[in-house]
Amino acid sequence: MNQAPHLPRLALLTLALGLLAGCNSLTRQAPVVERTTLPTVERPRPAAAARVEEPEKKDEKGMYTVRRGDTLLRIALDHGQNYRDLVAWNNLRDPDDIKVGQTLRVAAPERGERTANMQTQPVPMPPPAATPPRKTTPRADKQPYNENVASQEAGVRPDAPRPAAPAPAAAPAPSAPAPAPAVAAAANDEDNKLSWMWPADGRVVATFDERNKGIDIAGRPGQQVVAAGAGKVMYAGSGIRGYGNLVIVKHNNSLLSAYAHNRKIVVKEGDNVAKGQMIAEMGDSDADSVKLHFEIRQQGKPVDPSRFLPGR
Repeated sequence: MNQAPHLPRLALLTLALGLLAGCNSLTRQAPVVERTTLPTVERPRPAAAARVEEPEKKDEKGMYTVRRGDTLLRIALDHGQNYRDLVAWNNLRDPDDIKVGQTLRVAAPERGERTANMQTQPVPMPPPAATPPRKTTPRADKQPYNENVASQEAGVRPDAPRPAAPAPAAAPAPSAPAPAPAVAAAANDEDNKLSWMWPADGRVVATFDERNKGIDIAGRPGQQVVAAGAGKVMYAGSGIRGYGNLVIVKHNNSLLSAYAHNRKIVVKEGDNVAKGQMIAEMGDSDADSVKLHFEIRQQGKPVDPSRFLPGR
């Protein structure tokens, strides 16, 4: 009966011991790990194969390889030739049907040289000479070698006179070197003999450079355009882009003149024109203003017209 008062004490003691045990227990925290961001390593990309540009092959003398954007008229102008000659030299059925990479002859073939429209005939080979049959059976009358035996075997009588030994052939005398052709000098003399005049009156609004390739003379619509020198009309039309209505006059084998952006052409191909003869009316065809674009080409290459035109 006396144990009842001790129960609350035991309960309080147990509770106190439990609280002390809880305070003494260590709180374990989760470990903290600092994660550093590793630098991104880019894998080296395979190097692109180096583009090897093949050197442009040079054309042989008198030949030209068609490039993108070329026309037969442009090629003829750039080489100082009549496009009709290019048609004949290359046996072209359609002057407008030329392909990139096609090789064209742009110079007159030399004497004895075949053009594209001539076929070479194969030369028949002579039949081989018949060889005498070889003897395979042994000779029964084999004799020791001496001069008489050798002469008999060769079909020569022993007492016959022996032919004299042929004299050694004289070495051919070296040919004298051919003199250097004076074609260039003759062409320059011929060019210097030409008489020139201005193709139109007006102010020069653009001078010669690599891009312009000539001079531009401002004027009014319908103004006369005359031949700067005597020659033959090689082309009259509008088939070359950038030139509009164009007249080309050939003066000799190396010089030609071009008259572009005309309103009207009054000559035709094949006409012989005199120096100062009217060939066209000034205009603005394929141009942004009324003007005459005038070029002089030597061996197909643009040259400064001021070298030939007289001073004003």
